[in-house]
Amino acid sequence: MQAIRLKLASPDEVLSWSHGEVTKPETINYRTQRPEKDGLFCEKIFGPSKDYQCYCGKYKGIRYKGLICDRCGVEITKSSVRRERMGHIKLAAPVAHIWFLRGVPSRIGMVLNLSREEVERVIYFISYIVTKVDEERKKKILEEIEKEYREKVNMRKATMKDKAELKRALERLKEEKERVKKEVLEIKPLKVLSEIEYRNLSLKYGECFEAGTGAETIKKIFEKINLKEEIKKLEKEYEKASPQTKKAVLRRLRFFKVDG
Repeated sequence: MQAIRLKLASPDEVLSWSHGEVTKPETINYRTQRPEKDGLFCEKIFGPSKDYQCYCGKYKGIRYKGLICDRCGVEITKSSVRRERMGHIKLAAPVAHIWFLRGVPSRIGMVLNLSREEVERVIYFISYIVTKVDEERKKKILEEIEKEYREKVNMRKATMKDKAELKRALERLKEEKERVKKEVLEIKPLKVLSEIEYRNLSLKYGECFEAGTGAETIKKIFEKINLKEEIKKLEKEYEKASPQTKKAVLRRLRFFKVDG
């Protein structure tokens, strides 16, 4: 044996192992001292608490072995099966596993090329992450910015007579235009935004991008990732990367190839 690999079970595997869904947080009824139905000790899910006896008492004895009670739904078998049988719960919303979130390095961060801190802020609903950008609409917005800038320049030239004052006004307009253009150009997929940044950008350019927060958003991003395409992109990126960035690109490439 050279190595042991630990992996998390997929949702489908968990369901295949499960004997039923736990829907209540209760364990034992304090009056009857019996497991609560659909709770964490439910006999229907995990097996009978007494050998060869169902919950309601309709069937008792080894002669009924393997039978499932038509009244309480408990299988007539040994109580020892409770040690190995598993149930499952359905989550109200997706969550991020701590191994993949806070491991070193963060697996989620490696896939998205984000720092662990950035991923945590998204997972814990502090920040937003851009999930989609409409490049055509983005291009139109940039054209509108240029058009508005030219109109303002012409208006200043037509109304302002003082050359020094006009020059200062045109410089301010140009600086403002460059600032706004930079703001739009920086809207890219997987960009992490603070709540204030998201609010401001969505009010101004909400039609050209979509963003979300929480583990559900991360899950949606992961569902769209094509591992083979990402590996090809990283291989090309590695060839063009500078000596300073090659190490980081290579680490991501190895991660995708091994864990993918």
